[in-house]
Amino acid sequence: MHPESKFSMSVPHRTDSLMDTIFERCEKNAPNFGIQRTCFKTLLRKNLEKYLGCELSESTDFDDARNFLEQIQADDLFLAAACAAGNERAWWEFDHQHRGYLERVARHLAKSELDALEVIDSVYVELYGTRVVDGQRLSKFSTYGGRGSLRGWLRTVVWHSLVDLHRRSHDEVSLDEMTENIGEGMAHANFAGDLPGGEDEMIDEINRSKYIGATLKALRDAFASLDDHEKLLLLYYHVENLKLREIARLVENESSPLRGWFQRKSRTNETGGGRTHESTIMRWLEKSYTKVLQIFKNELELNHKLSHEEIRICLDLASHDIDGSGIFNNLMAN
Repeated sequence: MHPESKFSMSVPHRTDSLMDTIFERCEKNAPNFGIQRTCFKTLLRKNLEKYLGCELSESTDFDDARNFLEQIQADDLFLAAACAAGNERAWWEFDHQHRGYLERVARHLAKSELDALEVIDSVYVELYGTRVVDGQRLSKFSTYGGRGSLRGWLRTVVWHSLVDLHRRSHDEVSLDEMTENIGEGMAHANFAGDLPGGEDEMIDEINRSKYIGATLKALRDAFASLDDHEKLLLLYYHVENLKLREIARLVENESSPLRGWFQRKSRTNETGGGRTHESTIMRWLEKSYTKVLQIFKNELELNHKLSHEEIRICLDLASHDIDGSGIFNNLMAN
């Protein structure tokens, strides 16, 4: 190849080659994170284009692109991407590297030990992600762009969680206080719901009546199919309202029925005599949710002969119309 040929390559091609180099270095440092080359390069490109303020093209200044990519915290971004994808080895590494730092920051910023523990719980839930949109779990890690260190970003996440905790504690205003501040009419208006009526509401009620029986039976069958330890895990979290950290401490207790199950199931041996972190509990909760959802859909399709559209209606009923605690009370009946 002619010595000047590399300079005749297009800017996108040269940038792509640089991204390949970054990926290969990250993969060499963390070969068990399960991140695909194309996925990580897509992430790098998205963050680069956000920095540039435009799509990568031939008119892009390559020096700007190169400077950004050379300064990005690539290993931190690689770890965050793997955690967002739910990779167990990445989560183990995250706990090992950053758990202690999270605790120190939370205790430094919070006004009490209880608040610090509450915030750590909340941060782990955010980082792992409990909301699913279009089949994708939304992890807070997906907002980390790699321009600063992961620890600096985590400190900001902890701070925002503390602010939210403070706001929630001040939002719990009694009806008497609300009446005193804004007047009785406005206070009662805050608690009044819209009266049902109209064609859409009627259709919704018809759908509910038609599918509620199948929905409830499918839920009961799905929960009944869980292993005892999966039921216990969901019962602790959703019915007894234990915090992630409280369940983690139960797992560490040698007399706990959960302990042996976690030791057998954990491929990374995270519970083998060591500390169990909130992220471990979140991962096993998600696996239980996935199992319930699959059995729920299969029950509706195979036994109730429902179409995909009808199953979607049943999912909406299970997600919104049926009280959450009522759903998980099925665990106590099995």
